Amino acid sequence: MKETGKINYVEMPSRDLEATKKFFCDAFGWAFIDYGPEYVAIQNAGLDGGFFKSDHVATTSNGSVLVVLYSSDLEATLEKVKQAGGKVVLDIFTFPGGRRFHFSDPSGNEYAVWSELGA
Repeated sequence: MKETGKINYVEMPSRDLEATKKFFCDAFGWAFIDYGPEYVAIQNAGLDGGFFKSDHVATTSNGSVLVVLYSSDLEATLEKVKQAGGKVVLDIFTFPGGRRFHFSDPSGNEYAVWSELGA
């Protein structure tokens, strides 16, 4: 149920929508709906959202919000990200409450994947 004031949708930049779709499909099993040559909506990602055609990139170093995904098997997810063409920005590290790594997609946008300690 949609609630006023709650995060409902996230949009991210993509230099190459086809490469972005292939990466997230291969690495995470996401699906997409194309809405013309400059926008694609995300399906099966846990939160509604989309990618818009842009030459800009979202990274923590340029002040962007960090989109963080969850994994019950962090090492297996790290390997899937690498096999799909993602680049590891920060290797697995611990933080209070869990472990995570950061990666960039084919467009250069930064994301993170986290897991509980011991997972």
